[in-house]
Amino acid sequence: MQTPNDLSRSLIVLKQDSTLIAVIEMSLSSWLVAGIVPGVERQPLKKLAVDENALLKLLNRWREEAEKGGRKIERIAIAFEAGRDGFWLARWLGARGIEAHVIHASSVAVSREHRRAKTDRLDTKLLNRAFLGWLRGERDHCKMVAIPTIADEDAKRPNRERESLVGEQTRIVNRMKAALSRLGIRGFNPKLKKAAERLEDLRTPEDEPIPPNTLAELRRDMERRRLVSDQIRQIEDARLERIEHANDGPHAMVHLLARVIGVGVETADMLVQEVLSRNLRDRRAVARYGGLTGSPDESGKKRREKGLARSGNARVRRGMIQLAWRFLMFQKDSALAHWFYARTKNTPQTRKTMIVALARKLLIALWRLVREGTIPEGVVLRPAL
Repeated sequence: MQTPNDLSRSLIVLKQDSTLIAVIEMSLSSWLVAGIVPGVERQPLKKLAVDENALLKLLNRWREEAEKGGRKIERIAIAFEAGRDGFWLARWLGARGIEAHVIHASSVAVSREHRRAKTDRLDTKLLNRAFLGWLRGERDHCKMVAIPTIADEDAKRPNRERESLVGEQTRIVNRMKAALSRLGIRGFNPKLKKAAERLEDLRTPEDEPIPPNTLAELRRDMERRRLVSDQIRQIEDARLERIEHANDGPHAMVHLLARVIGVGVETADMLVQEVLSRNLRDRRAVARYGGLTGSPDESGKKRREKGLARSGNARVRRGMIQLAWRFLMFQKDSALAHWFYARTKNTPQTRKTMIVALARKLLIALWRLVREGTIPEGVVLRPAL
């Protein structure tokens, strides 16, 4: 939180007229760059092709225009919304001495009109106002996203790829089961090792074999499922090998979390890469990033909860709710499990609501475990290897 002195210093920096400010509205085909150039009365707006070198050339040209107007530019601050392009541009600009910020898109306040005008030109003006307020020290104008290193981003890819492949594998299996159900064939498990060999022997209720086109489709789906399954196994083997040969940083956190009975290597790796390795301020920030905080609706005498805010990391939220149910099975003697059972003993219908509260408490407890080494009360750990 900024002090009044910090705020006054931020205001002084902007009053010196030595800061060139720019925002970018990014799309797949073009970039629209809006600037505030000291010494230049107009606020320039330039449409560029998707080219970082053209952007750098534009910023240097604006710097020269400011210097011709008698203003020496000591700082260039540029911002754009987080989106499909990720963080590569911010890292690229930062390496060239330009202060780059990535704005959390949902943190920018927009008009509440039913049909508001929305164009790239209007969006750049909106971002400009929000970014200016943030630079002045008024941090509620918008929120900035932490810019990860390329190594940090790359470390998340195996877990996210595995999640995508598991979903694809489930879709393939469901598609095969649906194709067989249309023929009246039930009870066949397409995930078995010899399932492809048994297709020829399957018969419909009319004692007919599987039609040739459907049979060819099922064979292709089985080959696709086998390929996806092999890719999942490759990711898991590579991750285990990587964790075994590195005992520092995030890998040490994975080792520690995996010792908690009920927490598998997959869940531990996901939690470390997505949330626990981040430099979060306190337990409230951890719960908020995990998307496990409420969204109160209070006005006058009205007091109610609208449910989860869902503003955090969806992967962490899903994983923690699943882990909370599993935690109750494997850590029945822990203080967290006793708290949950005591709160739901007389009102079993609140179990689904209270499991979210348990997931939030559990995430904070795991964060303290990897940060401070504090073992949650009553939690049983596996022996260290």
